[in-house]
Amino acid sequence: MPRPVTLFTGQWADLPFEEVCRRAAEWGYDGVEIATWGDHFQVDLALSDDTYVARKREVLDSHGLQAWAVSAHMVGQAVCDAPIDDRHRAILPGRVWGDGDAEGVRHRAAKELKDTARAAARLGVDTVVGFTGSSIWYTLAMFPPTPEHMIDRGYADFAERFTPILDVFDAEGVRFAHEVHPTEIAYDYYSTRRALDAVGNRPAFGLNWDPSHFVWQDLDPAGFILDFADRIYHVDCKDAKVRTGDGRRGRLSSHLPWGDPRRGWDFVSTGRGDVPWEDCFRALNTIGYDGPISVEWEDAGMDRLIGAPEALEFVRGMARIEPPKASFDAAFGSGG
Repeated sequence: MPRPVTLFTGQWADLPFEEVCRRAAEWGYDGVEIATWGDHFQVDLALSDDTYVARKREVLDSHGLQAWAVSAHMVGQAVCDAPIDDRHRAILPGRVWGDGDAEGVRHRAAKELKDTARAAARLGVDTVVGFTGSSIWYTLAMFPPTPEHMIDRGYADFAERFTPILDVFDAEGVRFAHEVHPTEIAYDYYSTRRALDAVGNRPAFGLNWDPSHFVWQDLDPAGFILDFADRIYHVDCKDAKVRTGDGRRGRLSSHLPWGDPRRGWDFVSTGRGDVPWEDCFRALNTIGYDGPISVEWEDAGMDRLIGAPEALEFVRGMARIEPPKASFDAAFGSGG
């Protein structure tokens, strides 16, 4: 059976959940990856109102949709981040931001992430996708020179903050799928390996694979799938295009806004960028991933009402690239 294709609702949080579900169903999506902002899934209400989760389920059922994952990207970002500033205030619920005291925000974000695991379990979802933030991302340029003990402390800080969170995930039977992404504790191969080691490679902490962030870092997204085969807990599909050929547009993007043509890279419609999609889906076959493929729409240059159904058509075609029924060796012999 082809893998289910879902729509990540995070880029649609300006619309009511009911409307997003209606549109997703009309376009032909199998389900949604539900964001915990807007009115899409409110963690506090899921835990305090006995009817809330049932009402969300009714909306999904009325449109023939399922939910395999809940997104906690916003609140997860504040767990480990330094500094905490107005960027976080803009993305966090008021109860998490509070008075804005940095350490208080981090503690409240950690509590909210624990509660997200509890709320996801009530919804019948076993995967929470999200960010971690990072206390050492700001050192990336390595100047002034960064002493090794600062990097060590950054991974220790991540482990200290996430270990009690993962304890709750274990207790609820839910997994955390960290999106490997710039600004996070894990953003490429080596930082991912170190982050997994920092939390003892415990099964509660896995990965959300999104190839766009690998492309603009000049990394191999298909190879990453094979390298971390046992940790790919969820898949987001988003494409990226690198446009650095004129000697002015760099990969760091010059503090320019999304969609500005002077940027050296941007997100584009799925299938129109530089992601080697066939290689990636063959890699997903190789590791036996049969979970949802979630479309994350972020093309600033295309109307999302046009792009989302177009992306579904493309991803549906890729998702049908299924493993062969019999191995090559079994069919043709091992050669030699």
